[in-house]
Amino acid sequence: MHDLDLKTLRLFVGVCEHGQLRQAAEAAHIEPSAVSKRLAQLEERLGLPLLTRGRRGAQPTAAGLTLLEHARALLYQQERLAADLAAFRGGLRGLVRVAASVSAIAESLTADVAAFLREAEHAQLQVDIEEQVSSSIVEQVQAGRAALGVCWAQVDFGRLATRPYRRDRLVLAVPARHPLARERVLRFEDSLAHDQVALGPHTAVYRLLHRAAAEAGQTLRCRATVSNFDAAFRVVAAGLGVAVVPRELGLLHAAGGALVLVELSNPWAERRFAICHRAGDELSPVAARLADWLQARAAADQGLGP
Repeated sequence: MHDLDLKTLRLFVGVCEHGQLRQAAEAAHIEPSAVSKRLAQLEERLGLPLLTRGRRGAQPTAAGLTLLEHARALLYQQERLAADLAAFRGGLRGLVRVAASVSAIAESLTADVAAFLREAEHAQLQVDIEEQVSSSIVEQVQAGRAALGVCWAQVDFGRLATRPYRRDRLVLAVPARHPLARERVLRFEDSLAHDQVALGPHTAVYRLLHRAAAEAGQTLRCRATVSNFDAAFRVVAAGLGVAVVPRELGLLHAAGGALVLVELSNPWAERRFAICHRAGDELSPVAARLADWLQARAAADQGLGP
């Protein structure tokens, strides 16, 4: 196979996304005939039909869909390369993409990244944080779609390299007038007779609680399923159930008096988070700087070892 030039691949992706050759040409600021010629040459070079053309525009064939997936990955890598190389010109510059779990984002990551970006030497840096479930975080980093991942340290990282980040403790948030509000410490199993408020089944917390309930020979009776911890606190404060939540976040919401926090004695209530990145790859200067910053800040705040 001859080398594929990025400009033609970019035009091909544009046609697939717009569904119209003319619109893709306008977006690329070139003539439609030039786009048509490049795509015809691409099909001839590959020996495969990549597009079907009809009244509704151009649609990728099965081979075209395969090329589309790889072309998007190649173009993303090209953009990442350009951003990383820019870090060597006129001071540190660039973009870092971070995939992180809802717990990490809600509790500490956004504050840590904000502190990182406030440093004068980081004025030209950008950080994109995308919320993902733990399994997707590992996949994103393995595929190179995110430079760093931040999630629960007990997931299967495969061959990814990891660094310690922060730790937290899970507690039980209960309405102020709830029977369990009188308790100071209890086992999670002792809360299962009451309605629960939980994050969605795609989250690590949900799977953890269901596993803990199953090991106790019980089931998790979910009164409400929510998308984030802020929603969970509101539902608990409304008296609709109890929820397992990070303690640091819970302290902020408990200050209003509508709910109280009860310590959980289960060993799994103590959690650690990790920063992951592809093993064997040199991190970009920007990603390396951010990873070092996050690790050092967490160590300073919580006394984490290497």
